[in-house]
Amino acid sequence: MAEIQLHDVSLDYSTPAREPVSRIFQIRRERNVEDLPVETGKRILALDHVNLTIPDGQTFTVVGPSGCGKSTLLRVVAGIANNYSGQVLYDGVDVHEVPPKDRYIGMVFQNFALYPNFDNEGNLSFFFKMHKINDEKTRERIQYTSDLMGIGFDKLLPRNPKTLSGGEKQRVAIARAIVRAPELFLLDEPLSSLDAKLRLQTRSEIKRLLHQFGITSLYVTHDQTEAIALGDQIVVMHSGRIEQVGTYQDLMENPVSEFVAGFLGLPPMNLLPSGSISGSKLVLDQYLIPLSSRVYPLVENSQLVTLGFRREAVKVSVEKNSGNGIQLRGEVEALESDYAQRMQTVYIRDGLWNYSGLCPLDVKLRVGQIVHVELDLEKLYFFDTNSGKRL
Repeated sequence: MAEIQLHDVSLDYSTPAREPVSRIFQIRRERNVEDLPVETGKRILALDHVNLTIPDGQTFTVVGPSGCGKSTLLRVVAGIANNYSGQVLYDGVDVHEVPPKDRYIGMVFQNFALYPNFDNEGNLSFFFKMHKINDEKTRERIQYTSDLMGIGFDKLLPRNPKTLSGGEKQRVAIARAIVRAPELFLLDEPLSSLDAKLRLQTRSEIKRLLHQFGITSLYVTHDQTEAIALGDQIVVMHSGRIEQVGTYQDLMENPVSEFVAGFLGLPPMNLLPSGSISGSKLVLDQYLIPLSSRVYPLVENSQLVTLGFRREAVKVSVEKNSGNGIQLRGEVEALESDYAQRMQTVYIRDGLWNYSGLCPLDVKLRVGQIVHVELDLEKLYFFDTNSGKRL
C-alpha cells in the first residue's frame, strides 16, 4: 500500500486551431504534415496548483462538473500524463520518471478495456505473462482473486468478454486490477455505463473489496451517491483546482465556498444572490436578513453577499408560521414526495429567486399555490458574492 501526495501540481495544454467545416468533412487518402492541428498559443489549465494527500489505505472520491480536471488528476497520479509541474510522491518518493507499468497500480475504466482476443482468465493472467511469472504463481493469484470476487465469479473465467453483460465485464475488469496485488487503485467512473440495478450491485461489491483490501484508492465519479458511499473523504474539484477535501458531513455543514455549497448535496444548497449589506442586516429585495455575530465583523456596508441555506432549514406551511425565523412567502413551482421519510420537497419561486424546502407529506399542496416559508436563523450561510468564499 502507499501514501500518495501531490505537491503544487499543475498541467496545461494548448488548444489546436479550429478547422473550417469544409476541411473537417474533406476525405483524404493521406494526411500531410500541414493538415495536423496548429497550436494557437492559447493554454488550457487542466490542473492548477493541486495539493492533495491520500493516506495509506484510504479511498478518496473525486467529484466535480465535467471538464474540471478529475480524469486528468487520475492520469497524472497514474503516470499516463507526465508533462506536469510539481511533484507526485508515492510513500515520499518522486515518481515523475517512473513509468506506469512500474508503479504497481490497478486501474478500472468506464469502458472496461478488456482484451477481446483472450478469455476472462487470460485477461487476468496477462499481467503475469508480461512479467514472466510462473504458471503456478499465476494460477494461485487468479484462484485467490476469484474467491475474493464472490459467488459465481469462477464461472466467468472461461468465457469470452463479448459474451458478458455490462456488470459481468466490470467485475472482470475489477478482478484484473486486483489480481496483480496493486499498491494503488485508480477508478475512472467505472459504473457510469451500467444500469441502475447493476450500478448498485457493483458499487456494493467495490465497497466490500476496498474495505477488505485496504488499498489506497482514488475514485473519480459524477455520481454523488457513489462518492458518499465509497469515499473515506470526498475531493471537490472546480476549474482545475481542489476546492475542498473532507467527509460528506464536513462538506455539507462547513462548505468553504459558494461553489462547494451549490454543487454538493441532493439537492444542493439554495443560494440567493444579489444581496447587499446595510448595517447589521443583509438586504434581499424586500427582506432584511439579520447577520450572525460571527459574520457581522467580516463584512462592510454595501458589500455584495449571497445567502445560502439547505432545504432542511426551510419550513413550508399553508398558514403563516409563528416561529422566530425569517418569514417569506412564495409560489409552489413543483413538488417531490419522499414516502420513506413522509416528507415532500417543495420547489418555490419568490420573485427573483428559486429555492426548495420541506413540508410534511400529509399537508396537501398544489402547483401555483402561495405558501408561507420560515428560515431557521441558525442554519444560514453567507458568501462573498465576488470571491465566492464563505464568510
